Amino acid sequence: MLDRLVGAMMLIVASAVFLYYTIWTLMMPFVDEDHPAHSLFPPRVWAIRIPVMIILLGCAVVGSFISLVMIRSNRKKAAKAKKKA
Repeated sequence: MLDRLVGAMMLIVASAVFLYYTIWTLMMPFVDEDHPAHSLFPPRVWAIRIPVMIILLGCAVVGSFISLVMIRSNRKKAAKAKKKA
């Protein structure tokens, strides 16, 4: 039951973020600059910066994970070869 609740919450959060980002990037450029709705969103330049930073961070995390796995695997192989010798 808890996994369903967590999954539902993740879906709700992801949908809210998607809706917010979509409104920010696709609709707000067509709204006048002096409209009060612009106070709900950061400057448009961040619509590019935020996803780029997330992608770079994700690539760094994945690369670090793969590096750690490769290093540990190599150490295990070296230990096995040392035992056999």
